[in-house]
Amino acid sequence: MNTDSPLPSSLAPPQADTPLPTESGLPLPLGVHAREGGTNFAVVSRHATRVWIELYDEVEAMAPTHRVELLPERHRTGDIWHIWIKGVGPGQLYGYRADGPYAPHEGHRFNPHRLLIDPYALAITHLDDWDFEAALGYDPEASEQNLSRSTTDNAQQAPKCVVTERRTGWEDTQSLQHPWRDTIIYELHVRGFTAHESADVESPGTFRGLTEKIPYLTDLGVTAVELMPVQEFNEHELNRINPHTGEPLRNYWGYNPAAFMAPNGFYAHDDHRGGQVREFKEMVKAFHEAGIEVILDVVFNHTAEGNERGPTISWRGLDNQLYYLLEDDPRVYKDYTGTGNTVKADHPVVRDLILDALRYWVVEMHVDGFRFDLASVLGRDEEGRLLADPPLLDRIANDPVLRDVKMIAEAWDAAGAYQVGAFHNRWSEWNGRFRDDVRRFWRGDAGMLGDFASRLAGSSDLYGNAEKGPDSSVNYVTSHDGFTLNDLVSYERKHNEANGELNRDGTDANYSRNYGVEGPTEDPEIEAVRTRQVKNFLLTLLLSHGVPMLLGGDEFRRTQFGNNNAYCQDNEIGWWLWDRRETHDEMHRFTRELIAARKAYAPLRHAGFYTDEALRWIGPDGQPPAWDDPEARAIGCYLPGQEGLTVLLLFNAGAEAASFELPLLPGGRTWARKADTSRPPPDDIHPLGEDSPLDPSGQKGHYAIASRSSALLVAR
Repeated sequence: MNTDSPLPSSLAPPQADTPLPTESGLPLPLGVHAREGGTNFAVVSRHATRVWIELYDEVEAMAPTHRVELLPERHRTGDIWHIWIKGVGPGQLYGYRADGPYAPHEGHRFNPHRLLIDPYALAITHLDDWDFEAALGYDPEASEQNLSRSTTDNAQQAPKCVVTERRTGWEDTQSLQHPWRDTIIYELHVRGFTAHESADVESPGTFRGLTEKIPYLTDLGVTAVELMPVQEFNEHELNRINPHTGEPLRNYWGYNPAAFMAPNGFYAHDDHRGGQVREFKEMVKAFHEAGIEVILDVVFNHTAEGNERGPTISWRGLDNQLYYLLEDDPRVYKDYTGTGNTVKADHPVVRDLILDALRYWVVEMHVDGFRFDLASVLGRDEEGRLLADPPLLDRIANDPVLRDVKMIAEAWDAAGAYQVGAFHNRWSEWNGRFRDDVRRFWRGDAGMLGDFASRLAGSSDLYGNAEKGPDSSVNYVTSHDGFTLNDLVSYERKHNEANGELNRDGTDANYSRNYGVEGPTEDPEIEAVRTRQVKNFLLTLLLSHGVPMLLGGDEFRRTQFGNNNAYCQDNEIGWWLWDRRETHDEMHRFTRELIAARKAYAPLRHAGFYTDEALRWIGPDGQPPAWDDPEARAIGCYLPGQEGLTVLLLFNAGAEAASFELPLLPGGRTWARKADTSRPPPDDIHPLGEDSPLDPSGQKGHYAIASRSSALLVAR
């Protein structure tokens, strides 16, 4: 066969002269797989005319040790190019090159001068700062950028794929599969969680560092962590600086994947080739041993290649027309994601790639669930229309490997689709309505009583159809995208100047309040109101029907200093500052006891939506609330429960105190106070097994609840 075939003369020749033994190989499975003393390579490209595999010994080598051409007559089955190479095993560095038409006006952008990442790569070498300019497929100096193919090779600057051993000896362990009704999610950023020295870990900013913090999460009581993107992405410096510090800004959050199956090498303490895979698996195993599930925030709606002026790193160079949605003018990308491109999720090849990625994370990496960024994009067809029954979502829902995996949709996109309550029946959803309605209620907005009650009771108005239930509602007040809970009660407007975009980025719909001073204050009265409001949000979130998601750090009032879009702040704005854990120890204790109460009180984890017998709404006078009164801001939620487990939740978002007439308890039972956000610690919440009796006579009485306060009462 023809090996080490020449490429355009500008490329350096291979460093080795001896051809490698090869065979035609197998078209499936896609990716790289060890077989019979070698490795099988398989990659999809419908429109390529030539494909090469290059093998490298060094990460930043200028030339490969071997270059092997895949011949169409021998190494192509349908649209799949494949080959088996003897002697290649784990640790080997490799990349693809593909040639074909460079015709942007037809949707093709092949460039053999670009070393490409395998879409099925399980690990890639991590460069501190990928050179995106070197990866541009066009000549940026040409007058017509989209029509002039660059002929400068980028192999030295490009990351390389790593042949990775799949089996690691822990395959017999079982997933946890906590029921939704028992799930409490904690959202965090892998690097930011332990990057600061105050985290006091041996391996800061890594999967291993996160593992060191498992005892903290176990003590807090959460049952699942939701990790912001761990798929390999480029932490490249942005073309902006922090105007306050003069430091360059970097891509920090990672919502721009360069490989769907490869864990981020930047998050690995282990710097051996493929070490990030081993370290990620060790982290998952440690979480499972602690009884905590691992949910990944995955990004399949767009890639790091960006718009038509972006780099060529993988999909664009292998088959641009196949992987992306293109406009009527194919030089331009459809953008439903706000990032410059949109993955063609409705194409069978792309659907298979996404499904294979999900299966890999479940079968090989043992993750327990996924949160899909801008999931509505995955339901668009090639014309960009939202489909009534999207094939990809249906396949994910019914895939036999994924049937027991938690699926959470961010049920909207950047092009106006908002499907909260209307997403595929198999999926749970980030309930954006819960976030907004709860914020507005506690801010004191008029007319919010009914909406607040709906969110508290599981959002049956959104999820009340035959195939959904309260488990479909992932309730949250704050997430990575927006204010932290501390900032929600400390700022009335965003302060994103440090992002270098003149404070134009980030939402203006924060529904926040500062209570008299914008930002930090030493005024004890303002600080007391803020503390009470943080507790109100926590109590509402953790005791509402549905699945609570706590933004990591909210339990000790983590701040981003008013920044509600810290995507580029790989610094103290975006990190967890653990000294606040000591400063706000009482808030941490309050959160921990609320989580314990949720787990202990069955009425709070009622199966299905509440019936009239399982829930009764009351106003301060003990009668049904004044739903139509826009000035009403106080409401009670009475949950008789079963076997004597009775709970009463009281909420007062008004500026004046309210006195609630309490329901009469049968059998001489009495009400006791478990929590009241208006009371100072430690009387704000009692540990399990402790409470404060209210009425020894057992007769109907009253409970005075202060302004902007909430309370949890239980029957003794």
